Amino acid sequence: MSVSRAFAFFLGIFFSIAANSQDWPTKTVKFVSPYPPGGSVDPLARLFAGKLSESLKQQFIVETRTGASGIVGTDYVAKSAPDGYTFVFIFDTHAVHQALNPKLTFDPVKDFSPVMIVGTAPMAITTGAMKPFKSFADVIAAAKAKPDTVTLGNVGNGSLAHLTTMVLNQAAGIKLVPVPYKGGGPLSLDTIGGQVDLAMASTAAQAQHVRGGKMRALVLTGDKRSPTMPDVPTLKELGIDVVAHAWWGILAPAGTPKPIIDKLVAELNKAIRLPDVHKTLVDTMGMDVVALSPEATQKWIVEQMSRWGRVVKENGITLQ
Repeated sequence: MSVSRAFAFFLGIFFSIAANSQDWPTKTVKFVSPYPPGGSVDPLARLFAGKLSESLKQQFIVETRTGASGIVGTDYVAKSAPDGYTFVFIFDTHAVHQALNPKLTFDPVKDFSPVMIVGTAPMAITTGAMKPFKSFADVIAAAKAKPDTVTLGNVGNGSLAHLTTMVLNQAAGIKLVPVPYKGGGPLSLDTIGGQVDLAMASTAAQAQHVRGGKMRALVLTGDKRSPTMPDVPTLKELGIDVVAHAWWGILAPAGTPKPIIDKLVAELNKAIRLPDVHKTLVDTMGMDVVALSPEATQKWIVEQMSRWGRVVKENGITLQ
């Protein structure tokens, strides 16, 4: 093939992709939720799927593919065609997959095109309403009186809550026992039922249970109080130097055309500004909406992987 023909060939591909991207979407778009219903990822995916279906006049659906703390669904998207019709909603556990599993079948950065970090939120340490803990000072006292007896549930082994528990134990000089669950739904049920003493999960996952009186919030992991739990102090307020935020984002398979990514980002930003969506994210879920650009999203994920990967290594945490 001559140089001129090769140039014409690739130019044709470029304009074909550009045209397809401009028309996108022309068929159903799939949002994969890799975590079980009952947590915070599934309702977030459904919230945006509904709004984008309305604004783009094309159906957006949510497909649940759970397993291995989000790895199963995320791996599926990593191996999907980069055509703009499959995306994954990720949670903060995405940043520790590689540190926990050296044999991970996808690269958390290289195998994806970043779309957006939607928002962050502090985690809350809560307890069931029937439990005796009225404050986090009560927890510290109990943990020091009987080390390795007070249990603290999280949404999975190696999750941000699990890693924060290890950091908290060191900072506070206590030994809370981490108990992994397969998602926020099962964790909340066992916390309410008293099968676990405490739970650590995002305010987004627990706020409704706290408001309903089924759980009592004791302390937050953020750098400031949450508008959804304004009476609950932070660990820093109690003199414990631990800050950690849950976060939510959206990724596409690596190689997804930039015009499609840009169009999706623009539509997501429009949706976020809708009063009902903003109310759900901020007032109901307690989220600090950040709406990071694709470039900033990539940087955020790399930084989170570095920070929490060190905690995994220092504490010898494995998938077992």
